[in-house]
Amino acid sequence: MSAADVSTQARANGTRDIASAKELEQEFLTFTLGDEEYGVDILKVQEIRGYDTVTKIPDAPDFIKGVINLRGTIVPVVDLRIKFKLGKAEYNAFTVMIILNIERRVVGMVVDSVSDVMHLASEQIRPAPEFGGAMDTRFITGLGTLDDRMLILVDIEKLLRSQDMALLPPSTDSATQH
Repeated sequence: MSAADVSTQARANGTRDIASAKELEQEFLTFTLGDEEYGVDILKVQEIRGYDTVTKIPDAPDFIKGVINLRGTIVPVVDLRIKFKLGKAEYNAFTVMIILNIERRVVGMVVDSVSDVMHLASEQIRPAPEFGGAMDTRFITGLGTLDDRMLILVDIEKLLRSQDMALLPPSTDSATQH
């Protein structure tokens, strides 16, 4: 094999190594609820906007704030601070609505603020801790760590499919999601 062939093969292998490393990396939009930082898969995010007034829906659970009209699409709006029982939600100039698009279903998610996009390699993601029956962790996919930051990673699809929310149709493997 000539030196040029070795060089070409090394470049190809290097490109493959970089590509496979990128595949193992995930991107999360980070947001805050109270003092904690959370992350949601960036591929599920359609847009980020300021908090708008919502039209209340009678007899809706507390965490469903109502609906908004987003360019002709009626979008249900969920307040995660209320859903996660993190205290009273206050709406101000910093309150943000993350618009999610999951399986062509658009849902708004109210959070205290949006931080940034965090890239995490698979070794930076730890499994969600087990708390027994003391805490419901079925919507937490893991904990992301970057330097001194810890990020609670939310399985937003599972949360929106949950029986109490039912904002997405049940998945085909719903028997395992109780």
